[in-house]
Amino acid sequence: MHDRRRDPALRIADRERDTALDLLAAALAEGRLTADEHAQRSRQALQARTGEELAALTRDLPTPEPTARERGRRDLREWLDEWRYWLGGAVIMSAIWGANCLRKQELTHYWPVLPLGIWAAVLIAIAVWPREEGKGSS
Repeated sequence: MHDRRRDPALRIADRERDTALDLLAAALAEGRLTADEHAQRSRQALQARTGEELAALTRDLPTPEPTARERGRRDLREWLDEWRYWLGGAVIMSAIWGANCLRKQELTHYWPVLPLGIWAAVLIAIAVWPREEGKGSS
């Protein structure tokens, strides 16, 4: 399987064209492109077939900073991913606890409650106390 970042000669999809068009629109809004340059590059982006052709249209433009809404969506997606990891950990630890109970033929203390509780408390704390923008990032 090819990796697009390594092989720009691969054909592109509509989503990649849309991303390039969004970047061109942002550059127009910031005054980095004139209306004529934007129109010309947008036409070329719609006609581009490979990542190489598309990259040439945006190579001289900086990637815009994500908006607060985009950052919020990304943070929510990452937080929900962490809960999926928590659930996976809960399943694995509970399976170990259950297998141990079967081996001993008695119900023992449900030890996964401590690590799962601490992990869940951290995830809840992340949601309750928002991060300060700009601190700790380089």
